[in-house]
Amino acid sequence: LAYFGAPLLTASAVIEALMRVMMRDRWHLRRLSDHVVVVGGGFLTLTYLRVLRRRRPDVPVVVLVESIEPTRRQELEEGYGVRVVVGDPTHEFMLRLLRLRRASRVVLLPDDNFLAFEAATKMLRLYPRLESRIVLHSHNLRFLRTMQETSVGRRCICFNCYHLAASGLVRDYLVDHFQKTGARDVVVLAGFGRFGQTILEELQERAAGEFSTVGLIDLDAERRILVAHEQGHLSKDYRRVVVQGHVGHPEVWRQLAESVDLSRSQPTVILGTGTPEENLRAAMWVKRQWPNALVFARTNDVSLFATEVGEEHGINSISITRLVEDHIPDAWLG
Repeated sequence: LAYFGAPLLTASAVIEALMRVMMRDRWHLRRLSDHVVVVGGGFLTLTYLRVLRRRRPDVPVVVLVESIEPTRRQELEEGYGVRVVVGDPTHEFMLRLLRLRRASRVVLLPDDNFLAFEAATKMLRLYPRLESRIVLHSHNLRFLRTMQETSVGRRCICFNCYHLAASGLVRDYLVDHFQKTGARDVVVLAGFGRFGQTILEELQERAAGEFSTVGLIDLDAERRILVAHEQGHLSKDYRRVVVQGHVGHPEVWRQLAESVDLSRSQPTVILGTGTPEENLRAAMWVKRQWPNALVFARTNDVSLFATEVGEEHGINSISITRLVEDHIPDAWLG
């Protein structure tokens, strides 16, 4: 009896403990009203929660994740005062458990783009009142733009973090600079990935006529130019100079300088690749070659090191995380 009974007793105790936890969570969730539901537990969730707690510290928040490490769960619950629930955001039972019919806002920030749209579709099917109350993020900008033409895309507030950051960069830093220089400017985008492409789009929309030439440097520049053409996001009212190569290679900059005079006025040079150390190193080199240039070096998170180096060498350190935090609209917070 002891040999066979001990494991059964242990298993029953574990099951009982799990049932107690589930019942306790369910009781707390049943009391929710006018709350915010966030789906996803990555860096973008932390960014959103920092902004939310600064601007609306008292709003109830539930974070739904498919899986989570104990330390990240503790960080979310103790650092931001949220309730973490583990489950699938596409399961009807879980959506009902979250009391979405009473939620003031749903923010979909998972790493899986398709999962975000699938969850939004099911939420809207169950709770049509959530139309225009769902904020949906897609990491894939090309996919996002295509899905915005669908019914679910039109009923949600869709965004991409790079687009949000690029919009803030152009509005807060570049437009004023262009207006002060007088003549039409030269802009160099060293790195033409998601961030670089959205910067160019924002320049065309918010600073049309303020720049005469755009230099584009990227290892995959020709293909990315074709993709931008395909989506219809390139205008013809300025000259484009495309150089394919590594942003840190001096030969690439020599080729660019043959077509673009960076020694005149105050050209804007943005080192915007996804590698912060390469951006910072190349930015210092560019500033030495053309001290008249307004140089920006991108980091992902806020970096004290990059900021101090920038102050020493006349470089503007820009963080994707900080730009996103500074430009999340109040309407997305509840």
